[in-house]
Amino acid sequence: MSEDVPPPLTEDEIAERLTALDGWARNGDELTKTFAHTYHECVHLAMYVAAKAREVGHHPDIHITWQRIRFNITTHDAGRRLTEKDFALAAQIDRIAAGHGAKDVV
Repeated sequence: MSEDVPPPLTEDEIAERLTALDGWARNGDELTKTFAHTYHECVHLAMYVAAKAREVGHHPDIHITWQRIRFNITTHDAGRRLTEKDFALAAQIDRIAAGHGAKDVV
């Protein structure tokens, strides 16, 4: 693993950080969350998230369906394990989604 790849988090660290993220769930070694909005606003949201992800050098998998957008995040360079980068990006996505009026899907 190179110096710029953060180390994977421990199970306890993951559990602690997950409690600070509203609506995000752990699915194996990914963080995942789905938002609801119109189809076109979901596409718009995906573009904003992609731009922010590019700035920070980390990217989510983005899945758009009719009036839903889901983000899955893991650190591929850390062997598809969860790292600090994943939780930081999840918090960024929450801020961007809120700014676009997207609603959490429960």
